[in-house]
Order: sequence, then C-alpha cells, then structure tokens
Amino acid sequence: MTKFSKIALCALIIGSSAFFTSCKDDDAAPVQPQTLYQKLGGTTMVTDPNDSSKMIEQGRLSFRSVVDSTVVLIVADIVAGNEGNLGAHFAPLAGEVFGTPANATNVAVLSKNLTDFFAANTGGGATNTYSGLGMVAAHDPAQNPRMGAKSTDADYDRFIGFVGAAAGKNGVTDQALIGEVVAVLESLRAPIVQDPQ
Repeated sequence: MTKFSKIALCALIIGSSAFFTSCKDDDAAPVQPQTLYQKLGGTTMVTDPNDSSKMIEQGRLSFRSVVDSTVVLIVADIVAGNEGNLGAHFAPLAGEVFGTPANATNVAVLSKNLTDFFAANTGGGATNTYSGLGMVAAHDPAQNPRMGAKSTDADYDRFIGFVGAAAGKNGVTDQALIGEVVAVLESLRAPIVQDPQ
C-alpha cells in the first residue's frame, strides 16, 4: 500500500468515527420541557423583599407575589361592595382582619398555604411541599371554619380573573404563561366548586 493510500485510509477511518460519534449525540436523552415553576424563576435564590436578611427561590417568590396581590384585589373588591364579590367566602378572615383587635395571622396562613400549594404542584421540587387540607375540605365551610361559603362556577371564574390581574400586576404578561396558570386553576375547578348554582 502506498503512503498516500495509507493516509487516505486513516483519514477515512478517523472521519467515519467522528461522524458516528457525532451521531450518538442525537441519541441523548430528550430535553425535558420547563415546569411552570421553572418558567417563573425556578430555584434561583434571590433576596426576599419581605425580609432582606432571607433568601427565597424566585419561583416561590413569583407565586407568593401573585397570591398576595390576588388577596389584595379580592379585599378591594369586597370593600368597594362590587356586585358578585367574594366577601361571603372570606367573611371569617375579613372579620379577623377588620375586627378589634385586628389580626392578619390567618391571612398570612392563607398566603403561605396557597403559595405552598402552587409551588409544590407546578414543579417546585422537594423544597416546596403542601401540607394543608385537600381541595374539597379546604373549600367546604363545614370542614374549614376559615371558608365562609361554598363556591359557584361564577365565584371561581371571578377568582381566576383576580389571579390573572394579579399576575399582570407582577409582570407576568406572557399570555402562554398566564394560560398555564389558568390551566392549573381549571384543573382544580371540580373539587373547589361545591355549589352547583
């Protein structure tokens, strides 16, 4: 074999092995789509705006911010006396907040429970767990004294609207992302809506 043909043969073998090796990369595990939690910031640690001495996962902070803004919008709607407001549902909490002495402890508990629930169920991983009541018990006044009335579909639609408005107030403007949040809420409609009106 001539020197030239040996070099060509070596080049062909090296080139073929490089080709087949690069083809193997295509067989790698498929990239998993991001969870909703990851899309909202995931596990990136940031300073907690409520306590600058603490850190919080950005995904959890995103959910907490939307939850807290939703509560503020609901309270404002109740105070304004708007028709169809959710006051009956939150009467026990409102009684505490506006009572004498004022007590916002259970509002903080509500915020934590909702944040835990959403973070744990949208890909928040082991650092986010929910240990509150199941959805049926949490929304049944007979089982949960912090719930003032059973929800109708109209009540739940109103609540979803508040969540959407709160998301916008917190910089979530991507309609596909808001659609994912709404899909999570819609998946909970059956156990939450307990008044068939």
